[in-house]
Amino acid sequence: MSTGAQWRGRRVTVAGLGVSGIPAAKVLYGLGAVVTVVNDGDDERSRAQASELEQWVAAREAAGDGPGGSITVRLGDGATLPVGTELIVTAPGWQPEKPLFLAAAEAGVDIWGDVELAWRLRGLNGRKAAPWLAVTGTNGKTTTVRMLAAILEAAGLRTAAVGNIGVSLLDAVLGDEAAEGGSESGEYGDYDVLAVELSSYQLHWAPSVRAHSAAVLNLAPDHIDWHGSMAAYAADKGRIYEGNTVACVYNAADAATEDLVRGADVEEGCRAIGFTLGTPGPSQLGVVDGILVDRAFVENRQQQAQELAEVADVNPPAPHNIANALAAAALARAFGVPAAAVRDGLRAFRPDPHRIEKVADVEGVAYVDDSKATNTHAAEASLAAYDPIVWIAGGLAKGATFDELVAASAPRLRGAVLMGADRALILEALRRHAPDVPVVTLDRTDTGAMAAAVQEAARLARPGDTVLLAPACASMDMFVNYNKRGEAFADAVRALAAQRA
Repeated sequence: MSTGAQWRGRRVTVAGLGVSGIPAAKVLYGLGAVVTVVNDGDDERSRAQASELEQWVAAREAAGDGPGGSITVRLGDGATLPVGTELIVTAPGWQPEKPLFLAAAEAGVDIWGDVELAWRLRGLNGRKAAPWLAVTGTNGKTTTVRMLAAILEAAGLRTAAVGNIGVSLLDAVLGDEAAEGGSESGEYGDYDVLAVELSSYQLHWAPSVRAHSAAVLNLAPDHIDWHGSMAAYAADKGRIYEGNTVACVYNAADAATEDLVRGADVEEGCRAIGFTLGTPGPSQLGVVDGILVDRAFVENRQQQAQELAEVADVNPPAPHNIANALAAAALARAFGVPAAAVRDGLRAFRPDPHRIEKVADVEGVAYVDDSKATNTHAAEASLAAYDPIVWIAGGLAKGATFDELVAASAPRLRGAVLMGADRALILEALRRHAPDVPVVTLDRTDTGAMAAAVQEAARLARPGDTVLLAPACASMDMFVNYNKRGEAFADAVRALAAQRA
């Protein structure tokens, strides 16, 4: 933990303007550090961000509110290590092999992400340092963290869902002090506990984070281009278990997550807690006759189980979402939350848009938006929740292959509609593993393709079917992000409903 005095005059380089870089620069400036922000881009957006940051500093100093530090911005030069740098704070997406970081390593300069900075600033100037309940995994992180926060709130605890979910950990850790340092919000204050979502990128740059308890939900190939290998990706995910004090929560159906627990250096007495969609063994949470039960945090794990909630309390009750709920419940129980709060929190939880979100029923066919299924692992979980399905898929494959996904899902498919840049890869897998499934391929990548896709899916579907948008691909070939893709799907479904009315 830090005191403000430790930062005065310290020369810190912030790598990257943007959602993490600008808040970090402002917080460091507020602590009196000498900050240099370096950025690869020198485009119009970067220049506007730099100008806004410089004007903010000028206004602070003109008001006599300058802390004695400074901020300098260097655009179009993210490769050179500024002279005198004592620490780098990087945006999580900057890759480890960038020349800036290689130069820092040679000079013996530490590299932190904004998550690491937030961890180091816990308890600044005597503030309360809330423990972290942390979640990572290839898929399901945001949903699980939000479920966890809902459960903690139901227990009467002051908490927030923060981190990779979009709410800055610096805000949560520093509260009003972060606001004074330039945060967009001053609403955060002292917490009893934080529900923290961490990506593999963030964990890579967070060497000293030590959670109260943590969960790895699942592991599947993703972001291999950034990490360099599946082993490196898994190792960064596994960092979340380092130093855990109470519980390392793993997925009993995913042996790789348990392997990460076995390899973690944890505090003495920390326990491995599994979750399963089946009947739980001792030190596990699971499902029995439609009831979520706990055999981990009870007095007699060999013979007792505590009822937590019903499967019907999980919204939506798809298998992978039940697994998310069990992981959230395990972390909450590790923190001492009573069983009733698990039930009440799950009942209160409402999922974010574009995560297996039902849009409408049209002529007996359900239309479901899971645009957030941006990789094969997420799409497989989504496809497993429905039967029969007309599947809308395609986009940017990010190096993924689709044979395993299609082979597992083929029995559920009524048909498929493919679009996007890498649609041919999915088409080839369908031909190999589901040759009898009718497929429509849209040879276009404009945003209007979604309306055509919904029309073709409606033509293939029968009453009782589900038309499921689970692209198994990233969206950026056609849309700004997966949210826009999901909105296009929902708009097309509503247009179809009006047309058929």
